[in-house]
Amino acid sequence: MNRLPLLALALTLPTLSACGGDGGAAPRPAPVATVTPTPSPTATGTSFDVTRCLNQQVALGVSVTNLIVPDTVKLDVTKPNGFPNGRGLTDPVVDITLAVLFLDLTKHPANLLANLPLDPPGNVEPLPPTFPYLGTAAGTPPLPPTGGTNYNFRTDPPSAYTTVDRMGMPAVATALISSSQKNSYNDSTPADDTAGKFQSDIKSTLTSLTNSLADDFQRLSLNMCATPTT
Repeated sequence: MNRLPLLALALTLPTLSACGGDGGAAPRPAPVATVTPTPSPTATGTSFDVTRCLNQQVALGVSVTNLIVPDTVKLDVTKPNGFPNGRGLTDPVVDITLAVLFLDLTKHPANLLANLPLDPPGNVEPLPPTFPYLGTAAGTPPLPPTGGTNYNFRTDPPSAYTTVDRMGMPAVATALISSSQKNSYNDSTPADDTAGKFQSDIKSTLTSLTNSLADDFQRLSLNMCATPTT
């Protein structure tokens, strides 16, 4: 799912305060308050260079570009697992990816956007600690669990499959590849990524997104990794 509309919404929401009770006093009519919506700030018109965003380090020796190019899930078994080193079922992968694409990681943690109230608190069904780690299917009534031994793993050769979408790293195919390039991207391979086939498109799309969201990040005093050019 493309989380950018939700991110933009979260960045433009005004901060709301909770109201406390009156300690058991008799109910009384609530006062009528006039609420003036906080307007979204006017776009600054500033353009940004996202080179620093693509070059910033997400781990020792690993840049954002290394993370998203090639578009594959990467795992170093010598390091602790957990996104972006592999990914667990409960890892907030899209939120972390968006944070490292837009925010200055020397000023903000990579989980800053993950802590915004955009996501449900957890899976509806508890996730079991053993393979296949998936919760019981929801339904009315819920489907009964089938156990952990009756699996039919396909043995078809790669030539039997057709690529319809690329889902290696979250937000790359959905957010960083322009609409005109999506079909070409889905028909390509990680080897094409490494050869630089889509790097200019990724940079161009990230620049457009940064220019559009910059005023919202600035309003919330969030430090962006991009640098202004005008």
